[in-house]
Amino acid sequence: MTTVEDERVAPAASKVIDHASLTTLTPDPAERARAAEHARLPDHPIRAAARRILVIDDDATARRTLERFLTREGFSVTTAANANEGLLAVQVDQPEIILSDIYMPGMSGLEMQAKIQEFAPHINILLMTGQDDMPTTVKAMQQGAYDYMTKPIDLERLKKILNRLIETQQLSEQLDLLKETDREEYKLENILVGRSPQMIEIYKTIGSVTRSRVTVLIEGESGTGKELIARAIHFNSPWKDEPFIAVNCTALAETLLESELFGHMKGSFTGATGDKRGKFELARSGTIFLDEIGEISHTLQVKLLRVLQEREFERVGGEKTLPMNARIIAATNRDLKKEVDEGRFREDLYYRLNVVSIKAPPLRERKEDIPILVTNLLRRINEELHTKVYKVSAQASERIQKHYWSGNVRELENVLTRAVVLSKSDVIEESVLPHAAEHAGAVHAYDWNRSLADIEREHIGRVLEAVHGNRTEAARILGISKPTLYAKLPATKHEDKVVPE
Repeated sequence: MTTVEDERVAPAASKVIDHASLTTLTPDPAERARAAEHARLPDHPIRAAARRILVIDDDATARRTLERFLTREGFSVTTAANANEGLLAVQVDQPEIILSDIYMPGMSGLEMQAKIQEFAPHINILLMTGQDDMPTTVKAMQQGAYDYMTKPIDLERLKKILNRLIETQQLSEQLDLLKETDREEYKLENILVGRSPQMIEIYKTIGSVTRSRVTVLIEGESGTGKELIARAIHFNSPWKDEPFIAVNCTALAETLLESELFGHMKGSFTGATGDKRGKFELARSGTIFLDEIGEISHTLQVKLLRVLQEREFERVGGEKTLPMNARIIAATNRDLKKEVDEGRFREDLYYRLNVVSIKAPPLRERKEDIPILVTNLLRRINEELHTKVYKVSAQASERIQKHYWSGNVRELENVLTRAVVLSKSDVIEESVLPHAAEHAGAVHAYDWNRSLADIEREHIGRVLEAVHGNRTEAARILGISKPTLYAKLPATKHEDKVVPE
C-alpha cells in the first residue's frame, strides 16, 4: 500500500495559490486576476482536459506529496494551507474536485464544506482526517461529501476513488443530509460505537439515507446492533420527532402479528372487543422497524408487499383504506437471498425491502472496536447499576480481546454486566469473567455435548443473578419479552432468583 508518508516522486508543476495575497474571502478584481495568473498552468500531457482539483491541508509535507501525486496522475492541481485560503481558491480557480483535511487551525474542513455547498454545490468534495470517529464520518457524508478517507492516505485507494468520481460525476448529487439531533440520548456517538472500516462504511450509509424514506434492509447475526442502526437512521432524519416503532416479528402468533401491524375492527375476530389502531397507523410519518422479517408467514409477506407497493392498507375486518406514510426498516439474522432461492421468502418482497442494504458485521470481524465498545458499555452499565467499575485489568482485557463473541455486542454487554456486579473493586479482574471466555477461541475447550436447553438454562440463571432477579432488566438483556421469560422460568428452575417488581 502506497501512502502519503512513503510516496516519493519528482516535483511536478502545479498551481499554487499565493498564500500572502489571500487576506480576504472576497478579493478585489485586480487581486483575483493576479492570483489567477499565478495559478495558470499548461494542460497536462496525460489528459487532454485535465480535471481541476484543489488540495487543502495545513500539513505542508502532506500537501506537497498529494500535489505531486495528483499532478502525475493528470490533474491540474491547486493547493491551499487552510480553509480560508481554500474558499478563495474555489472562487479564483473553480475546481471540479476538492480534497481537504478536516481538522485545521481556524475554520474546520467541515465548516468550509458547508460554506462551499451554499454557493458551489456542484463541486465534489473528498474529506480526510486522522480521527476516524463516527460522528465526524456521518457529518461529512450528511453535508454531501463524495467520500471520506483516514490518514495516512492510501494513494492507490485515492486514485480509485477519483477515477470512480470522474466516471460518475454527471450522476453524483450532493448529499445535504442529517442535521445534528437535539436529543442527547440519540446523538450518534451514543447510539453506535466503532472505528473499524466496516463501521465507517455503515456510518456513510446512514448519512446517505437519512433524508429520504427509502426502505432499508439490515442483515446481521443476533446481537450485532441492527436495531441501533435503525434508530440511528430514524433519529438523525428530518422525521426524528415522529414515532419510531419496533416490532419483533417472532414475538407474536401470525394472527396477532397481523392485528399488531394493521390494527383491527371490533368483532373482526374472537377477543376483538373494540377498534384498535395498528403500528403502521401509529407510526404516522415516522419509522416502522420490523425485526426478524425473515420469520413472517407467506400470508403476511403478501400483505406487507402490498403495503410497500401501494403505500396503503386496511385494518383487519375493516373496509376503509388507510395511507401508510412511515419508512420501513427491516432486519434479519437470516440470509434472505438464500431464503428466496429456497422458496421460503418471496422474491418480490425481498427486492422491495432491499432498496438499501446494510450489513451489520459480527464482533469477531471488527475486534479493533472492542476496547472502545468496552469503555462505552461500562459507562452505560455503571449508570444503570449505580456502580463505579470502569477499569479492566490487563489479563481480563486480553481475554476479552481474544474471545470469539458468538453472541456479538449483546454477549459482550452481558459479560461486562456480570463482571461489574461481581467485581469487589473498581477494576474488572480476570477471575470475574465467565468460564466461557476462559478458553476463548479454542474449539477443543467447548463442550459440544450440551443441549441448547442446558445452555439456555445456565444463561438465564446467570443473567438473573447478575441483575439481582430483576425480570424487566433480565428480559431486556436476553432480548425477549417478559412473558417469554416467565414461561421459561419453571423450566430453568430459577424462580428463586426472581425478586418482586
